[in-house]
Amino acid sequence: MPSSGARWQLGRPNPRQRAFFLAGSRFVAYGGARGGGKSWAVRKKAVLLAAAHPGIRLLLLRRSYPELRENHILPLRAELSGIAQYHETRKALDFFNGSRLRFGYCDGDGDVLQYQGQEYDVIFIDEATQFTEYQYSTLTACLRGANRHPRRMYLTCNPGGVGHDWVKRLFVDRRFRGAERPEDYSFIPARVYDNEALLERDPHYLHMLQNLPEELRRAWLEGDWDVFAGQYFKEFSREVHVVAPYEIPGHWPVTVTMDYGLDMLACYWIASDEQGRAHVFRELYREGLIVSEAAEAILQRSAERVALYLAPPDLWSRRQESGRSVADLFAERGIPLTRTAGGRVAGWMALREWLRPTAGEEGRREARLRIFETCPNLIRTLPALRYDELRVNDAALHPHELTHAPDALRGFCVYWTPEARPLPKRPQPWAEDLLEDYANADAAGRQYLLEKYG
Repeated sequence: MPSSGARWQLGRPNPRQRAFFLAGSRFVAYGGARGGGKSWAVRKKAVLLAAAHPGIRLLLLRRSYPELRENHILPLRAELSGIAQYHETRKALDFFNGSRLRFGYCDGDGDVLQYQGQEYDVIFIDEATQFTEYQYSTLTACLRGANRHPRRMYLTCNPGGVGHDWVKRLFVDRRFRGAERPEDYSFIPARVYDNEALLERDPHYLHMLQNLPEELRRAWLEGDWDVFAGQYFKEFSREVHVVAPYEIPGHWPVTVTMDYGLDMLACYWIASDEQGRAHVFRELYREGLIVSEAAEAILQRSAERVALYLAPPDLWSRRQESGRSVADLFAERGIPLTRTAGGRVAGWMALREWLRPTAGEEGRREARLRIFETCPNLIRTLPALRYDELRVNDAALHPHELTHAPDALRGFCVYWTPEARPLPKRPQPWAEDLLEDYANADAAGRQYLLEKYG
């Protein structure tokens, strides 16, 4: 790098930081836990790009200016003395080869508008989970230009924060939508154990992380994206509750529980065993279905004889124009619904009890509620629910997309309490004439036969 004799040193990156430096996808996320050396990696990568691509335009962002100043501006000004000149009014470092690194912050959604219309070759978002998805999406539009410089966005992140859901969706769960392409996104996980320099310099930092409350320890030390501050169901653990599929015995009664609206049908098949455990083994998660389409989709996926169909009370509200309810429409199409309790908080408490692990063999934690890996939307949304800011003890209604699957499961948990509701007796095989009667019966008749003969 041309200078007046000044020298800059990269230092020794650890393997994770080296992978961050070499990543070639358009969007690169780095982190997952605290103490992984994220800010150091961002500063070094910015200088490397400025040196390798004369005239490149770089933007480095944090949520607030004090964080930006302490974590990046002051260290870079010290490191690059004689190599780049800092301009306080523009909040930018100008390098002798024409490259420029600008510093910015986005304390609120309105702050991001100052970057509209501007062009940058590379954008760094440090602590990206502190940014909203709107801020992130707006900034991606600034990643453009007619030159031959690389077009990249580098993000660092920890679980939690207002941007937890969109960062997890793109980089951890890799659930893409619209024009998002999987090959454009890469995630480099890093934990404090990867940062040997920090462990040598401050070993007490590791002890501090190990002594945190469980949810913070899982997020900040282990980089667990299924737990974060404000999480509603801290009891949920993939290790405990998510299982590989196995065969469901034919004598286990099957309940179908749903949350239905035109925006989304979330439907789950749950088998109950003799020990009072529930096995969520099938998922139907589709949007934009009218009642006839929803009923057809449910019946097509019901390979087992269903003992009970559960639905929330709002499906019994009658429409003025027809005098019929959604529950009536489902019944007419062969799905007689049973109403569950409507109390949200009571339902969530019941679900919390189902999630509470019990002691199994050799002290291992076992779950009364087990979810097959083939139910990805339930596994994704259940741990993502947050506490509502206004309604004490309730889960937040927004983002609304996260509520459908948990609401469906809530209906089962509040209705099916093993302590209060004994499991049905093992059903006997139906005789051929009884099967024929069931096939020819209307919805009310089918419900009667199910209740009488199981």
